[in-house]
Amino acid sequence: MKLVIMSDTHGDEEIIERVKSYHPDADKMIHCGDSELPYSHSAMQNMERVKGNCDGDPNYLEEVLFQVNGERVYVTHGHLYDVKSSPMKLVYRAKELGATIVCFGHSHILGAEYIDGIFFINPGSLKKPRQIQEKSFVTLTISTTHFTLDCYDDNNNLMEQLFIER
Repeated sequence: MKLVIMSDTHGDEEIIERVKSYHPDADKMIHCGDSELPYSHSAMQNMERVKGNCDGDPNYLEEVLFQVNGERVYVTHGHLYDVKSSPMKLVYRAKELGATIVCFGHSHILGAEYIDGIFFINPGSLKKPRQIQEKSFVTLTISTTHFTLDCYDDNNNLMEQLFIER
């Protein structure tokens, strides 16, 4: 099972379409908010998507929870959980929901952490990255024994790969 995860594209519909085209084999696409596009925009179709603090369309949900390969995947933008200060509020929310994977954005900082059996993933930003120069997105491959997180720049060049044993 392969997920493509992106966030914080801030009105750039072309980069969303480009990233989607890089991985046509993905089982699911996820946008963690701040697309600044209408919910019904063609670039946002066929993907799990949530409302970021810069998204005005009321059709976006603040959070989405779904199941893939036995994993409970929770998607939120992160601004409601103060992710720029600490991951703790998001950790508590993930535990409330029984999530095993959490996808979020807001900070524009690429990163991943495995906390208390929950894999937290921030794909960074495809428009305005922070702490690194590269605009970024990630793919997550889920197997029965581990997660593989591949971090890419906006030209689909692999920057880093992370294996998490479960």
